[in-house]
Amino acid sequence: MSSKLAVAAIAILPPLTLFAAFAAFRADLPPEQAAAFAVQLSERTPLLVLIGLIAASVGGLFAWRQIGGQAQACLHLADHIELASRPDASIEELRRVADTDSGPEISALAARMERVLAELATARRDTATQAEAARADVERERNQFATLIAELPQGVVACNREARVMLYNGHARDLIGSFLLGLDRQLSDIFDRQILAHTEEKILQRLAAGSGRVIVSFVTTSGSGRLLRARISPVLAGGDAPAVERLSAFLILLDDVTREAEHVERRDRLFDLLTRSQRAGLANIRLTAGSLDSFEHMTPAQRDRATKKIVDEAARLSERIGRAEAEVAGLLRSATRLETMHGADLLASAARRIEAKTDLDVRIENVNEGVWLHVESFALVQVLVVLAQRLEDARELRQVRLSLTLVEEFAAIEVAWYGLGMSNETAAGWEIESMLLSGAPITRSIREVLAEHRAELAWGRDTASARAYFRIRMRPGDPDEPSNEGIAADDARPEFYDFDLFHRSSRGAQLSDRLLAELAYTVFDTETTGLDPSGGDEIIQIGAVRIVNGRLLRGERFEQLVDPCRVIDPASEAIHGITRAQLAGKPKIDEVLPQFHAFARNTVLVGHNAAFDMRFLELKEARTGLRFDQPVLDTLLLSAVLHPNQETHRLDAIAERFGVAVLDRHDASGDALVTAQLFLKMLPLLAERGIRTLGEARAASEKTLHARIKY
Repeated sequence: MSSKLAVAAIAILPPLTLFAAFAAFRADLPPEQAAAFAVQLSERTPLLVLIGLIAASVGGLFAWRQIGGQAQACLHLADHIELASRPDASIEELRRVADTDSGPEISALAARMERVLAELATARRDTATQAEAARADVERERNQFATLIAELPQGVVACNREARVMLYNGHARDLIGSFLLGLDRQLSDIFDRQILAHTEEKILQRLAAGSGRVIVSFVTTSGSGRLLRARISPVLAGGDAPAVERLSAFLILLDDVTREAEHVERRDRLFDLLTRSQRAGLANIRLTAGSLDSFEHMTPAQRDRATKKIVDEAARLSERIGRAEAEVAGLLRSATRLETMHGADLLASAARRIEAKTDLDVRIENVNEGVWLHVESFALVQVLVVLAQRLEDARELRQVRLSLTLVEEFAAIEVAWYGLGMSNETAAGWEIESMLLSGAPITRSIREVLAEHRAELAWGRDTASARAYFRIRMRPGDPDEPSNEGIAADDARPEFYDFDLFHRSSRGAQLSDRLLAELAYTVFDTETTGLDPSGGDEIIQIGAVRIVNGRLLRGERFEQLVDPCRVIDPASEAIHGITRAQLAGKPKIDEVLPQFHAFARNTVLVGHNAAFDMRFLELKEARTGLRFDQPVLDTLLLSAVLHPNQETHRLDAIAERFGVAVLDRHDASGDALVTAQLFLKMLPLLAERGIRTLGEARAASEKTLHARIKY
């Protein structure tokens, strides 16, 4: 029976007692006196009702004083018992309850519960010791693996089959940027989606073909503008199934090749300068030889000797330049951005991509199976697709034909069609325009891509067969030359890893139906110039930390002071201690919000009294063009859901109840860290109350009175 029902029952007891006394008295009277007594009572009914109400009120007040206080004390005790029963909890709060003047019964109950929980804690420690011993060997192997990865000179990233990051080392984070790289982040948040799709396609092709060691590389730019070479290899699970079905993860090695690319670029410029200047000199020699007839004072024999000398020298220079050109071209082809690829595979990939991007029927013909190419396959396939798209628009074609032949010492890739050829003006314009692929601008032109391959584009038409073509002419590659894609045999230790992400998949699951324990969170806090976001107050500090797979990732943090370009309210400055002088020279909010937006991408936001912080972010949407439209959870509201009988849900009070140490209070990063620890402690308590999914947590939060607070 609840305390309210108990109070009501006691309140009606006095009127019932009076009624029973009158009934007993009337039953003992003779019939005539009983009738007279009944008449007298009926005449005094209002008075009797008043007496009954007074008696009920007195009884209810007495009951409330006796029971209500005890009931409220029991509810508080229940909250403390629940918190103290957690594996990592302290029973100090329970001891304080036992020492209070809430009554001998409550104190005795608290004291006995303290002893029970102490015994439970002892049993848990024994169990934990045994479990720790059982996990020691596994943890030792993991740590050895982690140490190796940390020592690698390369960046290491591993992702599961769903392309979500489950491991990386500090070098990878330095190369990519801390705002983009983190556990459970999508690989597409880091690298271009089209490059990833092309790379995955190549890996699956090679696995299906039964290739032994599969490694695919590409070159991309980091957020800081550095040039990175990524080499990706598949990780296969054991078993007898086909390799494609056993694909469970990808391992990515990253190298900074900015300096190598700069060297190649300088060498390229030197090569162009050398060839142009020498060719100009040759032209002058030939011009001189051709004009010897104008020298009247030279005898015929002298002119012959001079002419022969000039011609011989020109021939020798031409030969030397030819050798130098071939040597430099070979060095350029060995640049780190290129890879050796079977020509037939390149055409097959291009054909699939053209058919996916256009309505053209693609026929592959005249493929020399012995031709290998040294290419950046993604870029070269883009060139072929763009040419096909432009032909489809300009000539309304239904079919194109791809071929690969060997002409003398050059490989020739052709995109051919039957019909009208291209004018020189149109074809030359296509060559120098920036490429467009399905409406997405590509920064390089066809000519720039081919120049990187030391290749040339030609076009023409065979009048007899009415066959027109674009032809890419380049030197073939050597399949036996040393590959740039070798992977060191050493394993690697990440500073950050979560092997449980191997088994995680979010396909087909609605976010609101996802379990709270499975989601990734960005727990954040802000400090501001004042408490009125709509009145012009600004953010002066943002701090955040990530939670993935139920783990607090202390190493994945966001910390940034912000110049608000306005004064700070003295009352707010007294709380957080951040002065205007400390903010001088710090980045503006327009610079910081894009970084924080990238850090929080694809996660659920968590804050304490989050409505206040979110209002500041919402007011910057029009100015920055950024929307934080992901779901938000509030630990203040969740605390009210879990412990509605507590008087306060301030961050300090909740931390005290849960036994979480509060450090750096009113510092955005410190408060975010405390909030994250509290949120993790709340998750199992929410699950015990049947609140397991994101949708259920948000629905429960919205029912609390605190959810009505607006800023």
